[in-house]
Amino acid sequence: MSLSGLSAIITGGASGLGAATAEALAKAGVKVALWDLNAEKGEALAADLGGVFCTVDVTDEVTIKAALEKSIAANGAPSILVNCAGIAIGEKTIGKNGPHRLETFRQVLDINLAGTFNCIRLVAAEMEKLDPREDGERGIIINTASVAAFEGQMGQAAYAASKAGVAGMTLPIARDLMNIGIRVNTIAPGIFWTPMMAGMDQKVQDALAAMVPFPKRLGKPEEFASLALEICRNKMINGAVFRLDGAIRMQPR
Repeated sequence: MSLSGLSAIITGGASGLGAATAEALAKAGVKVALWDLNAEKGEALAADLGGVFCTVDVTDEVTIKAALEKSIAANGAPSILVNCAGIAIGEKTIGKNGPHRLETFRQVLDINLAGTFNCIRLVAAEMEKLDPREDGERGIIINTASVAAFEGQMGQAAYAASKAGVAGMTLPIARDLMNIGIRVNTIAPGIFWTPMMAGMDQKVQDALAAMVPFPKRLGKPEEFASLALEICRNKMINGAVFRLDGAIRMQPR
């Protein structure tokens, strides 16, 4: 299936997995809108890709609706949504400073889980207005979970819960949207090279890479993007969660 001429929204699109996906979509002829809080990086990448940038807090309905208006004005109604926005906060249930802070637990769930759903519900409402394409398809939604959804490590209670929620809601949302012609899938990456990873010591990066059975390296953002494009192109892929992890199974720490 050709993606050329379609319109896509990528949350967390200014860097990392989101940026790589935006680049791959643009190369395939898709008009891209990057939603992120990092305006400096987002504006620069959007200019390079001939797209549009919108400052978006995924937990805030007002900023999402404003971004939708701007994105639709620039590129037309979206046929593709890729949710990459998220945060990671490490904190043990009981740590040196006492119990896990409830506010940080809620913050992670609010951004990673509720924020993903917030974008899905509002963007899908715009997808519904599109004329159906072949097989009655109107839209494609791709979410980002993590292998932590299945093997969360120490200090990852909040992060693992949020990503397990993203994985868990994939099928019911796909079923909710099936009569509209919108497919919903989720990618659960393992240890990938991202700007967050770049800030770590090289020895730490090497140790993490050695944990991957094969290939023994960190995942590349363009490999995430490649899977996202295949999901977009293959219409039989629906309601699924894909591990993209080199066969890693995370240890307790």
